[in-house]
Amino acid sequence: MLGFYNYTVLLTYASLVSAVVGIIISLTGKGHPFIGSFFLLFSGLCDAFDGKVARTKQNRSKTEMNYGIQIDSLSDLVAFGVLPACIGAAMFRRLSIEKGHVPHTYTVLLFAVLAVYVLAAMIRLAYYNVTEEERQKNDDGVRKNYTGLPVTSASLIFPTVLLIHYLLPADITPLYLAVMVFTAFLFLSKISIKKPGLRGILIMVAIGAVEFALLVVLNWIFCGRL
Repeated sequence: MLGFYNYTVLLTYASLVSAVVGIIISLTGKGHPFIGSFFLLFSGLCDAFDGKVARTKQNRSKTEMNYGIQIDSLSDLVAFGVLPACIGAAMFRRLSIEKGHVPHTYTVLLFAVLAVYVLAAMIRLAYYNVTEEERQKNDDGVRKNYTGLPVTSASLIFPTVLLIHYLLPADITPLYLAVMVFTAFLFLSKISIKKPGLRGILIMVAIGAVEFALLVVLNWIFCGRL
């Protein structure tokens, strides 16, 4: 059977499965963007540790290492590129159902933003893979800085936007789209971001856990609004 199935790739597989389930749920019925965000957060949790777990296996072959790099990027594209776009589409779908009619220009703008965002995520991931491969030929150490915003940051950015819905009982789809445009720009920007160590990862995991808990509690309290 093709592929690898040891513990070094399980978190990456879990992240992808979570993203696919989140996409399906977001686009099912009238759309469930808030539930979809739970799966986005879970994918982010898996991605936070998949690299560290993979590096604990000392006897990985070059093929296994390259395979891990490829599936990580492919999974990230689905989890942090396609899933946030589907959450945005679900928000728009709920809006169109509630209001009955949405201007055609708004619909075109929405799909253009979603497409540009996914495209930016793909470009960011592909560029990172190419430059990382070139870097490893000349440097055996671990990368210390990222150029451009990592796509995995989407796992914290968009749940935060959804939380604003509870503070502003109004349609936040325009805000969500604006954040998507800005995030896509940061994906492709040349800003330098220090790669987080274990402490930084744990802080981000804690932030994600807080977001998850707030979404659960607020979704239950205001379920009639959503």
